Amino acid sequence: MKNKIYLLLALVSAGLLLNSCKKIADYKDLSKAVVLVASPISDAGCLIPTGSATSLAVKGTMLAGKTYNVCGNLIVNEGDTLTVQEGVTVNFKGNYGIGVKGNMVVLGTQAKPVYFTSPDVVKTDQIGANPASDPAFVGKWTGIIGGPNCKMLIIKWAHIEFGGGTPSGDIAVLSKSPYPIYFQNPFGIFVLEDSWMYGSVDDPIRTIGGKIAILRNTFEKCGYTGGEALNAKAGTVGDFAYNLCIGMATNGPKLSNSGALTGVPGSNVRMYNNTIVNCGFRRAAAGRGGSINFEQDAAGMAYNNLMVNCKFGLRVVQNPIADTANLKYGYNFTYADSLSVANQIYPSLSVSTAISKAPATDFPLPSSFLPSGWKPGDVYSANPAILKANDPQFINGPVPLPTGARLRDIATVGTYNFALKLTSPCIGKGFTGFTPKGEVPVDPKFGVTELTPPGRDIGAYQVNGTGNQH
Repeated sequence: MKNKIYLLLALVSAGLLLNSCKKIADYKDLSKAVVLVASPISDAGCLIPTGSATSLAVKGTMLAGKTYNVCGNLIVNEGDTLTVQEGVTVNFKGNYGIGVKGNMVVLGTQAKPVYFTSPDVVKTDQIGANPASDPAFVGKWTGIIGGPNCKMLIIKWAHIEFGGGTPSGDIAVLSKSPYPIYFQNPFGIFVLEDSWMYGSVDDPIRTIGGKIAILRNTFEKCGYTGGEALNAKAGTVGDFAYNLCIGMATNGPKLSNSGALTGVPGSNVRMYNNTIVNCGFRRAAAGRGGSINFEQDAAGMAYNNLMVNCKFGLRVVQNPIADTANLKYGYNFTYADSLSVANQIYPSLSVSTAISKAPATDFPLPSSFLPSGWKPGDVYSANPAILKANDPQFINGPVPLPTGARLRDIATVGTYNFALKLTSPCIGKGFTGFTPKGEVPVDPKFGVTELTPPGRDIGAYQVNGTGNQH
């Protein structure tokens, strides 16, 4: 009898232990450091090609807390991996970059993020700063450029600043166009989570295919006269969610299937719970720029997005037409200080080649400001009562537009706090009846740390503390 009791106690203890382990495994700590050490890279001197070489091959680990100075192009060769630990600073001493033919894994943390930057450059963040003299739009270093066989580019808790210079040498073989992040393997995975993109000459991120998870990031003043937070093409599939985009030259995310290879699934991205503020005003071309774009043969979803003073609302392009049969959107919230913004919440066909519908689930209610008989693509004059009428109630944001400021002048976060007050009309208005596309595996090192599901509050910041952590 005593042996049976001991056996029963042992089984109960084992069950409790297994259950405890399961709970620990299920909990995703977004700020936890992940330690990977292989072939430590020295931080002595400058990383620079030797002899007549135009690049330096790198692999192994940039060690936690160290500063690495880069004085020439770096290449991660096919079959190799470069790991960057928490708290690392990578200073580019000129227009150099990292070409990734193999894999690159950046494992910053909330307490100790990684920096990829140009040293001694001062940010110009005052409202109304002149873009023509702003170092954010110069391209002080090249970028992180994935090659066609790069299987994995993972970036967590990192600041990527002042990139986008013209590629040179071995990196120009991978891409001749300037982007701080470039990914072009339609069968590879690209993750950017909990990170900051600050400044770029053009798009801060360009993808030519690939499985993506771009979650909980902040994009500030990217693109000099053109550029989207994400310009995704050619079979890009995945999720773009809980991002704050402020002061983009053109759009937040833009999706197209242009250039897709035969046999590659069509572009399909779920864009949800993003906050997009004052975008589109450095793009001079008529009908371009604003918030979210679905273009040639692009499918996906756009729900729960909060758009404030953007040049255009959600834009579904008519020529070449998006994949409208596989495109769903609604429950998006727009705020306008200007009639020029209010008149393009649903962009017109004549001005913007757009055929965006006006879902009855949007905020404000479309029938409250659209004229009777309006059809998708029609030009309209919005009811002026819409102006300033639906303040999203940020804790501290540029709403209404600060006195003396132009729409184009708001481009950085600065001291703003885009979380919602408890009285915000965005709370509880989100649509949660769908799931993330989930193309990238959940993994603390080699995937997405947490695939945050759709939130009940509109925008990137949830009142329960989930969503964007910046």
